[in-house]
Amino acid sequence: MSVRVRPARPDDSSFIELLGLATALDTVSPVRTVSQRAAEAAFHRLLAFCNDRAGTVSLVAERAETPAGFLIMLTDVPDEVTQERQAFVAYVAVREADRGHGVGRALMRAAMAEGRKRDLPFISLMVSAGNASARALYESEHFMNERVLMSRPLESLGPRR
Repeated sequence: MSVRVRPARPDDSSFIELLGLATALDTVSPVRTVSQRAAEAAFHRLLAFCNDRAGTVSLVAERAETPAGFLIMLTDVPDEVTQERQAFVAYVAVREADRGHGVGRALMRAAMAEGRKRDLPFISLMVSAGNASARALYESEHFMNERVLMSRPLESLGPRR
């Protein structure tokens, strides 16, 4: 069964919201304890932020004419060092039943094509260290680590001396 990627339509909004909420915990760091409710609130904030930007691209992937996943990309994000405009993948989600069928890869390739079409020099994203399948996909598409965010809980340091 092939995967088709298209621009999101207004009638996709409930699919995007429901799948985003269902996958919200997948985006959380394995270092932090986060409730489903907090992860959902973070997704709603991200969605509102992206929807308010003129440079947002939303894509939907379909299998058998049924939505299987979505990607939201910002195209007006400056690199923090060079200030050069770049594409930034803000969120990718694939329905559990459609994982392993090329949906995520099709979405990423469509996002890269859109970035090239807009003459953007780079595409970036962030991924939870615990999301091994997503990290493997991005690495297979030649994404590289540029920066690594390292964290640790302070409570485990023990008493101060």
